[in-house]
Amino acid sequence: MTIRVLIADDQVMVRQGFTVLLNAESGIEVVGQAVDGVDAVEKVGQLSPDVVLMDIRMPRLGGIEATRRVTQTPGSEVKVLVLTTFDLDEYVYEALRSGASGFLLKDASADELAQAVRVVAAGDALLAPSITKRLIAEFSRVSAPLRPPSRERLGDLTGRETEVLSLVAQGLSNAEIAGRLVVAEQTVKTHVSRILVKLGLRDRTQAAVHAYETGLVRPTGL
Repeated sequence: MTIRVLIADDQVMVRQGFTVLLNAESGIEVVGQAVDGVDAVEKVGQLSPDVVLMDIRMPRLGGIEATRRVTQTPGSEVKVLVLTTFDLDEYVYEALRSGASGFLLKDASADELAQAVRVVAAGDALLAPSITKRLIAEFSRVSAPLRPPSRERLGDLTGRETEVLSLVAQGLSNAEIAGRLVVAEQTVKTHVSRILVKLGLRDRTQAAVHAYETGLVRPTGL
């Protein structure tokens, strides 16, 4: 099944470069390019991509607001992968809150770019380039004050589901969680799916953000 990608960036060379790299990959097709946030929102409606590579700083409408509009459209299943120049760009935190499913540095290799697109499209693993844990830790530090976990915002999660959510927020993969809890990987996948449904979340990245914001997971220095 081919992953349809829209690239939104105001720099022509970035758009063209990523288009060439991704079209060379098996199972990935770039279906369009957008020059700014307004164009991105319009083309998402026209082209129905699976993944949008979204630059943060763009004219007319920035990537954060464009991400919010794209992901919060009723019935939308498109995933947004934020492109950033700096590994701790302050705007990435807000992009995650706005519905982005992951983030990637613009100087990523072709393999990292393709893998990021596949991971975000699948929604079954937290995007984990070299900066992920550091970024999540920083995001948690600036966004979630130390407070007891909010049971109201954790919904009716079972004890095991709460435990799995905590491990997801720490950046562990399904296989790593399965090893930690001594259960089958498929069991972990089932728990994650139920967590997303119960909390009304889009994917694992949003689950991780939610865990920090509710106070279930506390900031840690990395």
